[in-house]
Amino acid sequence: MTDSPRHSAVVRITHWINTLCFVGLLVSGIAILLAHPRLYWGETGNVETGSLIDLPLPFVLTGQTGWGRSLHFLSAWVCVLDGLLYAGTQRFRANPLYDVPQRITYLVVVSVVFPLMIWTGLAMSPAITSVFPDIVRLLGGQQSARTIHFFVAAFLVLFLAVHVTMVYRAGFVNHMRAMITGRER
Repeated sequence: MTDSPRHSAVVRITHWINTLCFVGLLVSGIAILLAHPRLYWGETGNVETGSLIDLPLPFVLTGQTGWGRSLHFLSAWVCVLDGLLYAGTQRFRANPLYDVPQRITYLVVVSVVFPLMIWTGLAMSPAITSVFPDIVRLLGGQQSARTIHFFVAAFLVLFLAVHVTMVYRAGFVNHMRAMITGRER
C-alpha cells in the first residue's frame, strides 16, 4: 500500500481552524443561550413577555455572559476569515471524491446556511444595526434574528454529526490521516 496525496496544506489547516472555531462557537453559544433559554419573534422579548418557544434548559441567570459573547464574536470572525481562505481553494470543484449529493449539500451549507448564520449574527449586534438598521428589519427584529440564528445553529450541529458519521463509515483512520498529513492509503 502506498500513500497518495489527498488534501493540500491550506485545506488541512483551514479545516482544523474551522473545527476549533466551531467548538468555540458551540460552547459560547450554549453559554449565551443558558442565560435566557427562551426564543421570541419580533423586536423584543424578556421574562415578562410570552415566548415563541421555551427551550427545556435551565435558566442560568448569572449575568456573566460577557465571556461567552466575547468568545462567540472572536470565533465567528476567525471562522469567517478561515472560510474565505478555504473557499479560495475552490475545494468543491477540485475534489472529484465528492458525489453529487455531497456537492449539493456542501454548496447549500456554504452559499445559504453560512451567509444566513452570519446575517442573523450581525442582526443581533446593536453596533451593526445602528449603522445598518435594515439588516435586522428584514428579519423582523432582533429576537427574530436570534430565533433564526438558533435554528440555523441546530442545523449546523446536525450537519456536523452527519459529516462525522460519514467520515467514520468511510474509514475514520484513513480520512483522519489524510486530514492531518495530507495523504491517504
